[in-house]
Amino acid sequence: MAFGQPRIEYKSNAQMRVMTQAGLVLSRALDAVLAAAAPGISTAELDAVFAGILKDAGATSNFLGYHGFPATVCTSVNEEVVHGIPSGRVLRAGDILSVDGGAIVDGWHSDSARTTIVGGPASEDPADRRLSDITEEAMWRGIAAVAQGKFVSDIGSAIDDYVSSLPGGALGILEDYVGHGIGSQMHMAPDVLNYRSNHRGPRLRPGLCLAIEPMLVRGNLETKVLDDDWTVITADGARAAHWEHSVAVHEAGIWVLSADDGGAARLAPLGVVPVPVPH
Repeated sequence: MAFGQPRIEYKSNAQMRVMTQAGLVLSRALDAVLAAAAPGISTAELDAVFAGILKDAGATSNFLGYHGFPATVCTSVNEEVVHGIPSGRVLRAGDILSVDGGAIVDGWHSDSARTTIVGGPASEDPADRRLSDITEEAMWRGIAAVAQGKFVSDIGSAIDDYVSSLPGGALGILEDYVGHGIGSQMHMAPDVLNYRSNHRGPRLRPGLCLAIEPMLVRGNLETKVLDDDWTVITADGARAAHWEHSVAVHEAGIWVLSADDGGAARLAPLGVVPVPVPH
């Protein structure tokens, strides 16, 4: 028997507007977490900050309980790439921290991640700042490709082309962890690769919602999972960064669901003007 590809869920404008609400709640929660991320604060305390914002908004976490995940947000520090579990670990100046979270509003999901360096500019290793900035810009290049491309593979090509073109030493794009569709569930078809591939994937068309999330490392691409069965670290101990936004495609254009301005400020230099989901 032949099996087809997983079915892609295409959303109505009304459904995508609810996803916008979920994305805005998530953006506020991530704002609060990054504002609280200072030397001496534990990652468990950051999880409590995130959970409080969602509760006040009447939203729920799509991370808590997901395949048994024990927290509302992922906090990954230094060589931890993704899926770090909040704990009593106390942050120190100069730590590079990636925070990945999601929110559900009326059954519709959002997913977003940001990276920060604890302690601010005075504590930064320039190589860590470069890592985070390039990862963030790579994400925006991928998002611009949603507006300018034809197929899902155009996203990974745009990310890969940007990262590989930079002077000053190459950064590695992890291939084992990729973006995904999002909607009535957090993780859905299709996969969204962060690198160039011969597989073009489905066509970018209205109703498609994607989470675009490049993860870059300063060292090699080998990773391993810790004994907690969640936390992914670089095998060589090199530091990592992770940026992510949820993006909707509709008849009039694209809208970044988890950005307060729909992505306008960061997409303008790339020649893209995002359009709110129509009523």
